[in-house]
Amino acid sequence: MRQFAAAAKAGDEPDASVVARVRAGEQEAYRILVRRYQDVLYAHALRLTRDADMAADLTQGAFVKAYTEMRRCREPDRFGAWVFRILSNACKDHLKSRRRRDVSLDDQRAAMTPGRSDPELELDRSELGSALQDALGRLADGLREAFIMKHVDGRSYEEMAEMLGASVPALKMRVHRAREALKEMLEEVL
Repeated sequence: MRQFAAAAKAGDEPDASVVARVRAGEQEAYRILVRRYQDVLYAHALRLTRDADMAADLTQGAFVKAYTEMRRCREPDRFGAWVFRILSNACKDHLKSRRRRDVSLDDQRAAMTPGRSDPELELDRSELGSALQDALGRLADGLREAFIMKHVDGRSYEEMAEMLGASVPALKMRVHRAREALKEMLEEVL
């Protein structure tokens, strides 16, 4: 598993050095940090919002905020974790403001694609997928984020703790509570 903190490849300039260059007025150096972290941040925003355009907007907004508030980055060697928290908070704010339920037509289209070998099985999978997406959408933001990071992204608790600025035991509890809540919600539906 690729560690978030290790997004810089061996031999790349360390984050702290790049941050120091940006703080010294070298605006172009910021592109290094954007290229280094944009994919992992966008992927996380996309999993939380399930909206490619919104994920792109939130990711871009997080980078803009990080740039304008660079002086507030207390640990430049952990820039990636810092900008991740900015994005995470932006995603949570967005999800709180958008309380309507979105239905993904992509999942429904995939289930109706001609040439499927077992339409009944595909319909069951589609219904289960829809129920799971709906249940994930009803979870509290912190629980949903922890569950996705652990079970979708496959991150370790230690990596999650670094990225979210939370303790490992707290994250284990969030994931446990998310599993229990999802289990309860899915039992009601299925």
